[in-house]
Amino acid sequence: MGASLKLVDFVLFFFFFVIAVAAPLIDAQTCLPQSLFPVFLVDLKSWYRRQYGDYLIFEKPNWFVGLIWLELLFQWPLSLINLVGILCAKPWFPTTCLIYGSSVLTSMTAILAELMSSGRASDSLKMMYYPFFGFGVLAVLRGLMSQPGKATTSIGKRPLVGRKKRV
Repeated sequence: MGASLKLVDFVLFFFFFVIAVAAPLIDAQTCLPQSLFPVFLVDLKSWYRRQYGDYLIFEKPNWFVGLIWLELLFQWPLSLINLVGILCAKPWFPTTCLIYGSSVLTSMTAILAELMSSGRASDSLKMMYYPFFGFGVLAVLRGLMSQPGKATTSIGKRPLVGRKKRV
């Protein structure tokens, strides 16, 4: 189980790193003025919108902008915290991973429901969003797993008390 946890942590580290970089530079353009961003980042976002036909980014429905704010104010800091948790093997990492994963799953459920029911989303656009749902599931599962050998109980154990020597 230890090797599988290391593999899951490696995959999640990559995912958290992508979120830590992309959220403030790319996703924030959805709800903040474009004048705050360098031209090459604005062009990158425009290319993505044209390439994949992401109508949510173009139309900016209120619920979608709200989810981007959730990502920037809640999920992005948690991704940074989770990066530290993985690198430093912090005992609270499963808890923050569970919190992050459940938040991502909630957001992605709303987005994927819109994409699937609207009939406007291309398969390539759906394929851009599906991995985030999968990473949310993986983060939740990682949050539910415990480190092997870490969970011990001391119920019924007493510290050994030294005996006095008899003379």
